[in-house]
Amino acid sequence: MRPTILVVEDDDAVRRSLQLLLRSYGFDVKAYASPGYALADKQNRSAACLISDLMMPGLDGLMLLTNLRTEGWKGPAILISGYMSAAHRIRATAIGFGAILDKPIADFKLMDTLRGLMAA
Repeated sequence: MRPTILVVEDDDAVRRSLQLLLRSYGFDVKAYASPGYALADKQNRSAACLISDLMMPGLDGLMLLTNLRTEGWKGPAILISGYMSAAHRIRATAIGFGAILDKPIADFKLMDTLRGLMAA
């Protein structure tokens, strides 16, 4: 069975490009436009990794990971954003994001980061 990556990104084009990239590298992908939809699907608790945008309507990526951790999910997580303050970076690391990447993200950078976190 192929590992499933949970992608939560409100920008349709970015979400779709992440899906295509991850699938081209052999991953299954569950993608959502909002954290609320991702949290509502309890099957996501078996995801191998989370890739989440920071700023989204409703819950942000930080609250998404906080909720997943509260529910017992222990997988690695990558936070992505077009704008991230130093305070966001500190909080993201404290919450448990293993990597923080700035948009736009080079394909090789994302894949190297993902593989590194999943191997740890």
